[in-house]
Amino acid sequence: MSEHKELLGVGSRVKHPAYGDGVVIRLHPVAYEVSFMVYGLKNVGKDYDQWEIIERIEATEPVSFTEAERSLMKILKTWGEITEIVPIGDKWKGGVMLLQPLDKSLKPKDIPVETFFHKIVMLRDRLRVLEQKINSNPKLTDEDKIDMQQYITRIYGSLTTFNVLFREKEHQFVGEKS
Repeated sequence: MSEHKELLGVGSRVKHPAYGDGVVIRLHPVAYEVSFMVYGLKNVGKDYDQWEIIERIEATEPVSFTEAERSLMKILKTWGEITEIVPIGDKWKGGVMLLQPLDKSLKPKDIPVETFFHKIVMLRDRLRVLEQKINSNPKLTDEDKIDMQQYITRIYGSLTTFNVLFREKEHQFVGEKS
């Protein structure tokens, strides 16, 4: 085994304990520039060893930003197709939501709770992608990103009503913390 650590190349997939899933998009002399799915672009020192390397891409000669961008887009598209499996609370399985109009002459609407739950999870996943796109957008200022992020946080807060449907607490919506 060699004494120096094997460098990660552009396109390497990592899982950081604080920032979550990310992709190396550029190599700097002492750091990797990583695009994290939720937290956007972050520089991480090349000597950092607390993350999990999901897929190592061999480091080659310096890569142009256009090549890095193409590589990142390919990986993000691949990840965009993967949705996390989120279990519904056991007590809701097989349940039905009943939407009853005030006018009793109108027919009520039954919706399977699992169908509604699936739509809530899809909404959550799409909000996360929107968050990532905002955080990694090079044309937005930090002020614009913070402003938009505040709206997303408030949306999450509005959606906490539906947390009762989730089996696992870590899958629930979290709004603003006081």
